[in-house]
Amino acid sequence: MKPIRKFTVRAVVPATLAPLEELAGNLRWSWHEPTRRLFEHIDPELWRSSHRDPVAFLGEVDPARLDELAGDAGYVAWAERERAALQEYLSEPRWFQTLGTAAPRTIAYFSPEFGITAALPQYSGGLGILAGDHLKAASDLGVPIVGVGLFYKAGYFAQAIGDDGWQQERYPVLDPDGLPLSVLRRPDGAPVQLALALPEDRVLHARVWKASIGRIPLLLLDTDIPTNTDELRSVTDRLYGGGGEHRLLQELLLGIGGARAVRAWTELSGCPVPDVFHMNEGHAGFLGLERISTYIAEGLSFAEALQVVRAGTVFTTHTPVSAGIDRFDRELVERYLSSSLLPGVDPADALALGAEPGADPETSAFNMAVMGLRLAQHANGVSKLHGEVSRRMFGDLWPGFDAAEVPITSITNGVHAPTWTDPALLGLAESRLGTGDTEHADWLSGALSDGEFWAVKRGMRLQLVEDARRRLAEAWAAQHPGSPVPTWISRVLDPDTLTVGFARRVPTYKRLTLMLHDPERLTAILTNPERPVQLVIAGKSHPADDEGKRLIQQLVQFAQQPELRDRIVFLPDYDMGMAEVLYPGCDVWLNNPLRPLEACGTSGMKAAMNGALNLSILDGWWAEYGGDDYGWVIPSADAAGDATERDALEAAALYDLLEHRVATRYYERDGDGVPREWVRRVRQTLATLAPELGADRMVQQYVEELYRPAAEHAAAVTADNARGARELAAWSARVRQAWPGVQVVHVESGGVEEPHVGDELQLRAYVGLDGLAPDDVSVEVAYGRSRDDDTIDGVRHAVLTPAVSNPGSPDDAGDATSGGPRLYTGTVVLDRAGAFGYTVRAVPRHPLLLSTAELGLVAVAG
Repeated sequence: MKPIRKFTVRAVVPATLAPLEELAGNLRWSWHEPTRRLFEHIDPELWRSSHRDPVAFLGEVDPARLDELAGDAGYVAWAERERAALQEYLSEPRWFQTLGTAAPRTIAYFSPEFGITAALPQYSGGLGILAGDHLKAASDLGVPIVGVGLFYKAGYFAQAIGDDGWQQERYPVLDPDGLPLSVLRRPDGAPVQLALALPEDRVLHARVWKASIGRIPLLLLDTDIPTNTDELRSVTDRLYGGGGEHRLLQELLLGIGGARAVRAWTELSGCPVPDVFHMNEGHAGFLGLERISTYIAEGLSFAEALQVVRAGTVFTTHTPVSAGIDRFDRELVERYLSSSLLPGVDPADALALGAEPGADPETSAFNMAVMGLRLAQHANGVSKLHGEVSRRMFGDLWPGFDAAEVPITSITNGVHAPTWTDPALLGLAESRLGTGDTEHADWLSGALSDGEFWAVKRGMRLQLVEDARRRLAEAWAAQHPGSPVPTWISRVLDPDTLTVGFARRVPTYKRLTLMLHDPERLTAILTNPERPVQLVIAGKSHPADDEGKRLIQQLVQFAQQPELRDRIVFLPDYDMGMAEVLYPGCDVWLNNPLRPLEACGTSGMKAAMNGALNLSILDGWWAEYGGDDYGWVIPSADAAGDATERDALEAAALYDLLEHRVATRYYERDGDGVPREWVRRVRQTLATLAPELGADRMVQQYVEELYRPAAEHAAAVTADNARGARELAAWSARVRQAWPGVQVVHVESGGVEEPHVGDELQLRAYVGLDGLAPDDVSVEVAYGRSRDDDTIDGVRHAVLTPAVSNPGSPDDAGDATSGGPRLYTGTVVLDRAGAFGYTVRAVPRHPLLLSTAELGLVAVAG
């Protein structure tokens, strides 16, 4: 019999155990091991089966057990200590508080998904996990962030694998009342409710849930409320679900509704209005239009409001492929923006922000990433290589500039060590190294022997083996109700065999099945009698991606062969709970994407944090940090004739490394059975690589390199009734109008009859300004090594200065106001030998521009 309604009844905890409810209500427990131990003590087996979720756990605990603990003075004191520690954590000054008044007061961080814990399944993969780690590290560092996202009633999806290996999706409905969430309410107790005007006189309403991520509030908007029609209640039904219009509604809600939710939260909490708004990918781009609408209501024009918004906005791109960007039909977006959704905003102005460069503005798709970049004066990719890829990928937004000048920097992602480090490794650091900070512990210390470390690592591997067997047994039982679980499942994997992990989303470019390129060779490696290897694999394909599902099917069918099923397993329903066991249990983490299509690839970072070595293509973060002490590089066959040849070459390299280097090194043991060289590399990884991979490093970089500059720039353009924004908008309009007439008319050089290192090249350039003042432009010589393809490599720039006007003289500098060319002069020292090339260009100049390329205007000598 099925219920007509489901809801969660929360447990009544004895008064003396009230600290448990407070601790359960703050998601710091998801990464704070002492708090988790407090709950685990109540009932260890139930704690595990409840997926270590304190809210659900307390609802399942036998009331008699709670009464027993309420009378246990030692346990009550323990709970009080942990509550006091939480309160101290929430209030004490931390790193950010040492920065002084120049730091931003508040940063609003928008993301379509957040991976905080498996108990709050509002994520699909790396983007959400990264967002969750960002908030956790910000909490640890004391950075005043407020997170903004959506609450999806069915999360992403739960995955099962059919007997034929095909992925099956189901969407279990979440009850927010049973989650660590509370409704954002006004002082009178009424819930905050937002409203977005839609076409056809419809209105989309949303309530706001609040989660506490340590010190960080996370606001999640939810449309499943009675105020909405049935159609609109479903807007927040699933993460990345539905068609174009459904997705557009979600992104309008995230951006516009999210900005309004932040405004309501600041009013209720008394916290400062954000100085900086950070878009984690383009999904939240509409927040910029909402802020523009607000500034227009305060008296600014669209152009002036755009300057204010840009100054304080950060945009992070996570995709290296255009297919990963949301693009909507222009007419669909126009229909929604034509309503009273954004008062004061001309739809034509808004649509222009999303038009793709080079396309007809009247027919161009509306590109969310392009809009995000146009709305943000500060942008970044998520690894050094991805920054380079992004500058090329979006370079058309800044025509005429080399990729190196495209104003997109990079901050390499990091992972939150307290979340992802296994408790066993934490316990080892505490007992042998005297610290609970595994990320910065002295793992090379003689206080810890190789044998002790190896024993703990084996325990982590055994934990994975047991968890994999349990998951496979549960999956079999779910697929075959009433049938006994086959005995072979209890024998899969071996805690003493070299264990290689591979888990991630399954788009084709990540090449889940590259390992199957030569099935016979892979089989020989897995079943080698002296140096066996076992593979543990997991991942979800987007429900609409049949090609990704076929890859999963191919791998599952390979793993189902009786002679292989104890050496290779595919674990269904990959989530954070599985990941917390999978990473620590692996000896090697495999990553073989098509280079350079992996933006960062943080799964390998999490594995490294747990004493695994990486086996990876030089892509994403590994392109910066890969080294012999940390693993092995799979050579990229970039020069291959086609994709088939490339896959064959890279698969062969993978097999060679696995068989002849990785497995050989792993099974080299001393008399005590310890692989000394392997353990040395692992300990070196933990000691020197792990600190570089932490989310605290990442968030500190965001603060120093993006948030602080954005806050300072926003303050500059908004000071004195937004005087800077008004002046910059007027100046930009004037420069854009005049720029077609700006040209480098003539360039002369001298001083180098026979060029030698140390000589000075003297330059004279005549530049037509078409009525612009000399201060409006910067005239520069761009120079460097000349290449055979008529480009300049390693470009450097030197500014040429306006010559003093001398009417009637042959060297007359000209008069910018008369329209005649203006003379600029300067010199370049030839400081290196070899081929040399140069050109002269004019670019706009204004003290409130952060980049030479910002306006995308340049005039180059012909």
